[in-house]
Amino acid sequence: MTWHRQIRVEFNHCDPAGIVFYPRYFEMTNSLCENFFREEIGISYAEMMAQGIGVPTVRIDCDFRAPSRLGELLDWTLVVTRLGETSVTFRAEVEGRLSIRLTLVWLGPDFRPTPWPAAFRSRLAAHQETP
Repeated sequence: MTWHRQIRVEFNHCDPAGIVFYPRYFEMTNSLCENFFREEIGISYAEMMAQGIGVPTVRIDCDFRAPSRLGELLDWTLVVTRLGETSVTFRAEVEGRLSIRLTLVWLGPDFRPTPWPAAFRSRLAAHQETP
């Protein structure tokens, strides 16, 4: 199942030419994941931090296809492409603009990779793309 979220390009996302400065896409991707975890997985980043756990990004890469400009409304999609024992890989896209692949790892309070709790794993699996 694909998850959607719209993000409007704001002034703070842009360079002097009025197009999105590429690192801002990574900030948008982080916002996308943070909202996905809160709304779909059932745990917010704030709750994770309070419990001493988290999902840091361990890999990210991006293909840029076309610029995005100030004021545009970007329709982001997020889908799980791989669900591992302790990690998850997502594809985050804005059709025609960019495609980002990122891997997050579930860390326990000892800051070591830990298997996904069963409830979270099943919710992530519900968003996994079918081959």
